[in-house]
Amino acid sequence: MIAIIDYGMGNLRSVQKALEKVGAQAQITQNPDEIKKAQKVVLPGVGAMQPAMQKLKELKLMDPIKESIALGKPFLGICLGLQLFFEKGYEGGEVEGIGIFRGTVERFSSLKVPHMGWNQIKIERPTTRLLAGCENESHFYFCHSYFVRPKDPSVVAATTDYGVSFACAVEQNNIFGVQFHPEKSQSIGLKVLKNFIQLN
Repeated sequence: MIAIIDYGMGNLRSVQKALEKVGAQAQITQNPDEIKKAQKVVLPGVGAMQPAMQKLKELKLMDPIKESIALGKPFLGICLGLQLFFEKGYEGGEVEGIGIFRGTVERFSSLKVPHMGWNQIKIERPTTRLLAGCENESHFYFCHSYFVRPKDPSVVAATTDYGVSFACAVEQNNIFGVQFHPEKSQSIGLKVLKNFIQLN
């Protein structure tokens, strides 16, 4: 069973439907015990980091998130979910993230925001498990105004160019994150989700 964390921000049903389409059993939940029991966890999200962190704390979801990661369960962050993995963001003032990865979440400064629509990715690590079988320069669907800037370049699995080259996929051990929306990226997005559900 895959737990999709519901903290009131994001298109949870479309993530669930996409996971079910590639053969997963996926449950939308706010229950810490159900998250702890799940074999894999997905943290989706659309919106700003500050209210997201507030909701995660209010719902007492920080401990099950950190525990799931510490236990080595495959854990996927999508869009805002990826951004929450980092130490600090600057949307609506400085806000602390979960702090799984070192680095910041910053606003695009030079181009129109949000960065919305289809864009290409450049695979930076041929050994990436999440993007296995995806061709370099494949197109994925994006919708965001902020991007992650990891301090450790070795966690970056893929980048995208939008006036600046930014990390659009990160991967380290059992932790995976994508800035794009695989659930909105047609067959290539389903490929990424299938890779995730096949992880041990």
